[in-house]
Amino acid sequence: GVETLFKDSASKVQEYAQNAYKTAGLSANEYMETVTSFSASLLQSLDGDTAKAAESANLAITDMSDNANKMGTSMEMIQNAYQGFAKQNYTMLDNLKLGYGGTKEEMQKFIDFLKDYLKYDISSFDDIVQAIHVVQTEMGITGTTAKEAATTIQGSIASMKGAWQNLLTGMADENQDLDLLFGQFVDSVVTVGDNLIPRVQALLPRIVTGISQLASRLSAQLPAIMETVLPSLLTGAINITAALIKQIPSLVKSVL
Repeated sequence: GVETLFKDSASKVQEYAQNAYKTAGLSANEYMETVTSFSASLLQSLDGDTAKAAESANLAITDMSDNANKMGTSMEMIQNAYQGFAKQNYTMLDNLKLGYGGTKEEMQKFIDFLKDYLKYDISSFDDIVQAIHVVQTEMGITGTTAKEAATTIQGSIASMKGAWQNLLTGMADENQDLDLLFGQFVDSVVTVGDNLIPRVQALLPRIVTGISQLASRLSAQLPAIMETVLPSLLTGAINITAALIKQIPSLVKSVL
């Protein structure tokens, strides 16, 4: 689908897709599936300029991921919103949580808000993509995913999952560069370790202290517990043993 839509610029889209595990927390396949879901409208708004469409599509997807990370909305809801914008359906604008409701009038207010930057046209999907990017940059949302992939446990694990999926997919495709994919996966695992190990090291003393405190409290309660529970356990054991002994003649008789 990417090759059909982007033609000579397909390799650029694929390049962005290979790095999406870091920039968008997505595998290459997830990235390209998302691109193809709205690229026809994007190309139409850019008069078929595939090179510009490749750049705009990458901008849109990284903005989607950044919004999901910063605002807490599911990636699926944000993707649905962008796919709606591609069809001039603005009912899910509020999914982005940028302070605007889900109507055409609210989208126009959103576009008008940016008149100090550039003149955007609500009928152009590319203009909407660019406008969202400007607002998210002003709000400090842009770049969140890439930063989290490098510096947080959750973000680096998401990046590692994307790299792992790329490696699995590459194993089934003889045209893929397995050395590159494996290297990316190893780098992502190292990044997870860099973020996770310091936290584990910080927690270990607390865990040891907590276990010691728990053991101390349990040991103080143990005599009373044993005094209460042990007689019942012994009585139960004796009753079970007596019942088994009583059944021995019947068992022997059935065997013989």
